Amino acid sequence: MQTTCRRFDLIVTWDVRLAARPEEEGIIVPRVLVVDDDPMVCVAIEVCLTRKGFEVTVADGGEAGMRALETSDFDVMLIDVFMPHMRGFESIRMFHERKPDVPVIAMSGYAFANTERAPDFLRMTIELGAACCLRKPFTPDALLTSVNQSITKPKASAQQSKS
Repeated sequence: MQTTCRRFDLIVTWDVRLAARPEEEGIIVPRVLVVDDDPMVCVAIEVCLTRKGFEVTVADGGEAGMRALETSDFDVMLIDVFMPHMRGFESIRMFHERKPDVPVIAMSGYAFANTERAPDFLRMTIELGAACCLRKPFTPDALLTSVNQSITKPKASAQQSKS
C-alpha cells in the first residue's frame, strides 16, 4: 500500500513522499498524529503503522504536535503523557479541546496503576479526554488494536492496553 509519511519537529518541517497518495486512487487512509519526545518510540510507531497502511505524522513534542494539528486533520492521536516543555497531561487536554472528535491515545512508560501512593495516571488521562492508554513498552499488536479501536469507536469506554 502506498503511504505518505510526514515528520514535524521543532527545527524544520519536511515531507517525505514514498509514493502517490492512496486517496487519489480512492483508498481512504487513516491519518495518525504521534506526539512523543523519544525519537526511538516515534520511529517504531511510524514504521509499524505505515506498514499497515496508515499515514503517520510524527511530532517531537507538544508544541510541534499543536502545529501539526493546526495544519492537518487526523483520525487518531497518540500522545506521550510525560514530555519536557509542554507536559503530556496538558497536551492531552489541549489536543482534546481543539479536536474533541479525534480520539486520543495516551502513552506512558510509567505504570497506569492506582496505588495508595502513586497517582492514577489512567484515570487522569481519561478525565482529560483520552480514549485509551498504552503502557510503554507495548507490542505492535497492542498499538494496532488501540489505534483501530479508537478509529472505529472514538467514543468507546476507556481502556488500558499493555500487551
